[in-house]
Parts: sequence; C-alpha cells; structure tokens
Amino acid sequence: MANSNRPTTEIANVYRGTFIHSTQQTALQVLEDALLGVDIKGKIAFIGKGTELDTLSQTFGFSSSEVTQLAQHEFFIPGMVDTHIHAPQYSFAGTALDMPLLQWLSTYTFPVESRFQDLEFANRVYTQVVKRTLRNGTTTACYFATIHTDASLLLAQIANDFGQRSLVGKVCMDRNDSVKHYKETIQESKEETCRFIAELLNKKYPLVKPVVTPRFALSCTGALLGQLGAIAKNNNLHIQSHISENIEEVKIVKELFPESDSYTDVYHKYNLLTDKTVMAHGCHLSDEELALFKETGASLSHCPNSNISLCSGVLNVRNVLKHKVKLGLGTDVAGGYSASMLDAVRRALDSSKVLAIQNQEHETLTFEEVFRLATLGGSQALSLDDQTGNFEVGKDFDALRVNVTAPGGPIDLIQSEGPKTLLEKFLNLGDDRNILEVFVAGRKVVPFTEPTPE
Repeated sequence: MANSNRPTTEIANVYRGTFIHSTQQTALQVLEDALLGVDIKGKIAFIGKGTELDTLSQTFGFSSSEVTQLAQHEFFIPGMVDTHIHAPQYSFAGTALDMPLLQWLSTYTFPVESRFQDLEFANRVYTQVVKRTLRNGTTTACYFATIHTDASLLLAQIANDFGQRSLVGKVCMDRNDSVKHYKETIQESKEETCRFIAELLNKKYPLVKPVVTPRFALSCTGALLGQLGAIAKNNNLHIQSHISENIEEVKIVKELFPESDSYTDVYHKYNLLTDKTVMAHGCHLSDEELALFKETGASLSHCPNSNISLCSGVLNVRNVLKHKVKLGLGTDVAGGYSASMLDAVRRALDSSKVLAIQNQEHETLTFEEVFRLATLGGSQALSLDDQTGNFEVGKDFDALRVNVTAPGGPIDLIQSEGPKTLLEKFLNLGDDRNILEVFVAGRKVVPFTEPTPE
C-alpha cells in the first residue's frame, strides 16, 4: 500500500519567497511567501502558499530542509524574451548610430556581417553575445545570424552549450546592391537554408530551433520569398523578418512589389505570415495590415531602442494591442545599442510617453504592461507560451532571481517597499548586478560554469 502514495513527480528544487509574473488576465500578479517546485525535467511541478509546506512536502516527497528560501528584497520573475536580436551586429553595438536604416545597413552592417565566414571571428562574437544576454536575464532569444550556414550553426551550438533557449536563423538575401559580395543566388539560399535546417534539427538540441529568415522584402526577390515560405510550411518552422521599420523602406517595397496591396501583403502572398511568424518593428503599419496580422496569427517585435536610435519611427503599441496582435519586445542589437531587455522595457515606456506628448489623448503604457511584453508577451509572440513566459504548472522554469539591494548594485532603498515597488525599481534602475541567478528549463545557467560541448 505504501508504494501507491509515492510521488509520481521527482522534485529537483523547491523555492520559497516572492514570485512576480504576468498571466493572460493580469498584467502583474504578485505571489508573496509562495512555494514553487521544479521537477527533474526542469518543469514547474507545483505552486502553493508557504503555509502549505507540510502538505506539499508530503505530496511531492521533498524535505523542508531542501527548500531554498529567498532573502529580503529578493524575488523571482520569469526569464525575459528577446524577440529580435542580430547576433553578428553585437560586434559593433554602441557605435554607428548616425544614419537612417538603409544607409546604416550599407555602411556598417553588411560589411561587418560579411566577415562571419571566418568561424574564429564568429565564435568570438557569438560567445560574447550569448553570455552577455544571459547575464542580463534573456532566457529566450530569437537570433538573426548571417548568410553563412556554418557560422549560423555555430551560434546555435554556442546557445545550446550555455543553455539559452533560442531560435536561430541563417539570413537569406539574393538582392544587395550596396555590398555586392554579401548576397546569395536563389539556389544557394534555398540549398543552404535546407542544409542549415537539416543539420540543426539533426543536433537534437533541446532548446535551440531553426527559424526561416528572409532578411526583409528589400533584400529578397519574390522568387526567393516564395521558396522560403514553402520551406517553412513543409517543415512547420518559425519565420522571422522585418517590416515597415522606416518610411523610405516602405516606399521602396511598394516600388519593388507593385502587385501587392501593402508591405504586409508581400509577405502574406508568399506564405510568410503564419502563427509562427515574428516581424520586427512595424512602426508604419496601417490598421488594415494589423488586421491581417491578427487574421494570420503573426506577431510583432517592438524594438524601441532601434526605432529611436535610427530615427525610424515610434510604434503605437496601444494600437497594436487594440487589434489583438501578439506583441513582444526586442533589443534589435545593433540598431538598438543595448543587449539588455531592461533597456527595451525602458525605451518602450519612453516611446509610449513620446506618443502621449504628441497626442494628449494617447494612453501611455504602464510598467506592468511592459513587464508582460518582456516576458509572457514575448513567449506568445514566438509561439513558445506553452513552454515558457510565466510561472504556470507544467511550463519550464525559466526564471531570474533578482536582489534589488545587491551589493555594489545601482539601486538604493531608502525605506521599506512592497514587492511591486521593488519590481518597478528593478525595471527602471536595475542591471545585471541585481540578477543573482538565471535559470532556463530548471537549469542554473548564470553564474556561468564552463560549457561542456558535445
């Protein structure tokens, strides 16, 4: 008889303290003195009240002495989701922000990205960007790589080795008049994309998956877009690209694709708008285009730092949400100069306030809403919300252990504050010094241990 009461779930870790997350219904939910158990597969096995310790320990077969107690001024939040980041551009992040988008691509980006056929250089940059984003609390990243298949596979391997949940895309582009050697033929792009997908899937990395990546409509012919739409459909893969970032870009797309009703319609015609598509920017989308996003289930990545830094435009997030389009935040390194999602949170709030300055009837975003965009919203935008994004039983434990009063950190507490105020201070003032530990699928990935490649 005794065996029938044995727990079916083996618990690896139990944490007690404050947990703050978002749900579909609530932008911010604070769970004080909560108990959260993580099973040996890295999934959340239970969430209960601290007062239920005895019952939960009996039900799940753990000892109260095994519980990790959070200190005062500490709390857990879900890992942050960067829905749009260019890994190779990290090499020049924080510089080269003196031009609008198209000139910026020609002058800085394409020449740098063309260097990534050098795997030694790629290894150096990609190791740094994965470590930097993880240290800053990005547990999930949606990466653009370059047109080079082997370097793109290397990025996937590095993300896997460090334990970051990632979507990695080999960039596809068969049009590039500015840097002639940095492009492919349609045939090359198709074959190398198929090789990239096959080799990456064959690695069977638990948390790293391929994403079909046409750079944007300006750098791809319709024929290539069509091929990529078919590849994504046949393999049931994610898709990422850019849309309506800059006025000049929108104008040229109209000239290149006169048969399409809009920029959004270009992607739609080539089967590139699906419920696994994430498009970056969208600053200048019409209401009709947003309706098409909603209809297809495609999502947007809001990249406020880049939108401001390259003077591209200001996305009206309130209008996107009104259209019920899935939306996450992106750093868009290096058009955005910071690889930290905390910066994306701050710039999203700033952008919302700029719109309110221009139009007094505009309702600004709250920090609670932007917190949701950085966590659950991002996981929804990447169609990964069945696995991550908040603290729901059955989801992977992707989490940041935050200490607002970390020694030497940027936050001074003057008086006793509740957890909601502590979170607000962390979002507005905090940095990687406040992030004590980072977990992805239950595994502690920060502080770093040396990765053990296969």
